[in-house]
Amino acid sequence: MTLVTDFTLFADYFSLYLLDDAEIEIAPERWTTDDMLRKCVFGGDYLVVCTARNMDVPLRVEVLPEAPPLDLTGWQHIVDGAIKTETGQLIIMGCTDYEPDAARLKLAPGTYRARISMTGLDSLSEDHLEGEDRYRIQLWPGPWQEVRARRLYDPEDSADAP
Repeated sequence: MTLVTDFTLFADYFSLYLLDDAEIEIAPERWTTDDMLRKCVFGGDYLVVCTARNMDVPLRVEVLPEAPPLDLTGWQHIVDGAIKTETGQLIIMGCTDYEPDAARLKLAPGTYRARISMTGLDSLSEDHLEGEDRYRIQLWPGPWQEVRARRLYDPEDSADAP
């Protein structure tokens, strides 16, 4: 069964979190240059989407029964990885949201493949407060996978524009 949920979240510190509903530590000081180039961090039981704006941004989360086809149409930036959940509940929140009030997705405990897609990264106003950027996280059951960049947005490369 497919579950699609749309959110508008405040991406304070340019970050959106998807994390297991357990006591976990997100340690930005351990993020690498590669993580920043990929605009996302996969930390085992959490993932972080690094947004283009420090404002309210749209996020769609899709929980799928199997791997979706790779959709390059209309997406400027795509990265695959994995997340595990021991509790079977994933929290979706902005970096500084109050976690007890954050939205939750109920899933079977286990490992999920995750695909983060971004577009509209070239639509930001000069002050980066306005834009048509949007974000999608697709999840499906599957074995652990190392992070794999499918498409990295380069503002200097006009071929990235949809």
